[in-house]
Amino acid sequence: MGRVTRRAAACAAAGLLATCLQTATAFGAAQNRIDLTVLVVDDGGPAVAAITAELASEGTPYTVIKLSDPNRPTITSAFLSDTLNGSPRAKFQGVVLPNDNPFASGSAEMTALSSYEATFGIRQIDAYTYARPDVGLNWAQNPGFIGTLDGTQGAVTTAGTAGPFGYLKGSVPFEDNDPNVSESYGYLATPLTTLPAGASFTPLVDAPIPNSTARGSLVGEYSHDSRKELVVTFVYNQYQQQYRLLARGMVDWLTQGVHLGYDRNYFALHADDLFLSDDRWDTNLKCTPGDVTCQPGTPADSNPIRMTADDVTYLVNWEKANNFTVDLPFNGYGSEDYLSNSGATTDGLLTATLANQNSLRFINHTWDHPFLGCVQDVTVVPWKCQTDASGNTVWVSQADIQTAIQKNLDWAKAQKLNINPQELLTGEHSGLVTTPQQPVDNPNLAPALAATGIKWTGSDASREANQRLVGSTETVPRYPMNVFYNAGHTNEEVDEYNWIYTSKANGGSGVCETSGNSTCLAAPLNTSTGYASYIVPLETRIDLGHVLNNDPRPHFIHQSNFAEDKIAYPVLNSILNTYKGLYNTNAPVVNLSEANIGVELQKRAAWSKAVAAGQVTGYRIGSTVTVQAPSGVQVEATMPNGTVQQQLLGSTAFGSAYAGTLSGWATPGVFQSAVTLQLSSGNTPAALGAKTVTSTAKTTSTAPKAVVPSGVTKAVPAGPGDTKRSKAKSLVPASGK
Repeated sequence: MGRVTRRAAACAAAGLLATCLQTATAFGAAQNRIDLTVLVVDDGGPAVAAITAELASEGTPYTVIKLSDPNRPTITSAFLSDTLNGSPRAKFQGVVLPNDNPFASGSAEMTALSSYEATFGIRQIDAYTYARPDVGLNWAQNPGFIGTLDGTQGAVTTAGTAGPFGYLKGSVPFEDNDPNVSESYGYLATPLTTLPAGASFTPLVDAPIPNSTARGSLVGEYSHDSRKELVVTFVYNQYQQQYRLLARGMVDWLTQGVHLGYDRNYFALHADDLFLSDDRWDTNLKCTPGDVTCQPGTPADSNPIRMTADDVTYLVNWEKANNFTVDLPFNGYGSEDYLSNSGATTDGLLTATLANQNSLRFINHTWDHPFLGCVQDVTVVPWKCQTDASGNTVWVSQADIQTAIQKNLDWAKAQKLNINPQELLTGEHSGLVTTPQQPVDNPNLAPALAATGIKWTGSDASREANQRLVGSTETVPRYPMNVFYNAGHTNEEVDEYNWIYTSKANGGSGVCETSGNSTCLAAPLNTSTGYASYIVPLETRIDLGHVLNNDPRPHFIHQSNFAEDKIAYPVLNSILNTYKGLYNTNAPVVNLSEANIGVELQKRAAWSKAVAAGQVTGYRIGSTVTVQAPSGVQVEATMPNGTVQQQLLGSTAFGSAYAGTLSGWATPGVFQSAVTLQLSSGNTPAALGAKTVTSTAKTTSTAPKAVVPSGVTKAVPAGPGDTKRSKAKSLVPASGK
């Protein structure tokens, strides 16, 4: 140990530590170097686009070759590999093709790819291909199936569970959002009984073949000619649940569990307006008295919605039963206002909240929920920004913004309410861009946030999907849910939902007809049964789409939804129970606070920017993975269990366990310029050895073009409010209080 220590000290003293370590490694036997980049050959279809979107979401570097580009590089052995420092180098750790062979028959490019994959042990995904002998399957007949797979119940096989899809319990349900549109299509076929010598086909995901007792492969591993292909025989897009369930496993299979970037399933919920009383939807007026949606002069509702002490007890018990924490943006004024108007000497809601605060999280939502953007002119509907005599916008002052923030902080401190003083949510996300009336931020917002020490502030993801800086403060985009702030009873929720999403001819507002949203309701929902039968399952599908998309951004509803009929719980129970029915316990929902979400988004943005700029270098040699990124940019990676981070002396833990692998962020150790990860001996991919394999690969015939229905190329929305799959602007009403 003394020699190692003296060597390290000498290198450090000379300022040449990296050079010394590289020299020490160079004395070993030459081994293949595998660069941690994925090659994507793109035909413009939705399946390749879906895999590319997953790579981008995870932060996994990739290079795209568009087959339609006449100036694209030709895939040759020199394009795929070379020699670096005397060692063979594979420039790509995995290959994604539109199908098993997208090139012309006898293509030299396919020959080069096949040889490359066999030589370096590189895997290939056939994003969507026919079932046929070329991919290790029988033709999809006798038994077999070719056609629409909408509503099919796929399943992970025993091999799939033991392999890349071990985070799933087994069920892979296919969506059927619109019975009038084909949303998926595929081929169900059985593996060939007689395969070439040394070849095998292992179904990883399958489904029952109609009119047969047999099951057909949907995703399978075809091992042949020293190569491995992931053969996918159904088409999909990046939003469909069946693909979202499998996306992480497909990337892990492709990269043999060693890649940059990671994928986790996040769900956070903000219940805004704690302590306030929320205005109530009027089922006769079709607006909310007390809000700017009603005509000026409309009397305020005399029965607003406010949680009680019993509602807090119910919430805390629900959290314990579901191992989930709800964030509660609070307004201290609401408690003071309650005491003033009720004549009570104590606020039971506040007392219960303080007694249970260790089970809850809180966010400063300003003192009394003022609008912090322009000064609003509410004499008209919709409201507009007031202007001065010169036509300039009149803004809420910096002093008023600071008072709204600081007074709530001071109240929380006086009540001994545990909060993170750096977190904020302004009323209605005000102060930030509010289109169409206010297309820019209030210029007084950024200095007010800085003066009050705010580092994170919530924004509306339906207006601004990405995190951005407001002065020195980062936004945290939040998804609005179609559980409305002004509804305490089920019938109020459904009545307002009908008003928003029903045509004028059917008694609605008709806004869905003029907004460009193609998912208006065919007829109004029954106000007694429509919530449970339609809104809850639809909202579940929409929100799960975010949860399964490696998306940490939180969702938000309001405290009113936890009072009276407690309409929040059917949706939350449905989301969490559906999730638990699909995923094993090794892939739990990740439930982060606003600040932690902000940090995650911030680190991802820095990493993605560095990857896009070509400033990240990652490779593996033998059992060692080395990653170098710009100073200050943390490295994002997924590695097999047992991986540790190699320090100058000794090692430290890497990442945390999730979905059967280790994943997380890492920074170089002391005197190190790169992150070095050491794989355990039992988890080293066979491709990392020094031995060079002689290719015996055979070029297959060109894959025939497979059917791609319009419901895949143009994603079918799950229903009203699913703006992820529709370019239509969100119809969810302004968040009100």
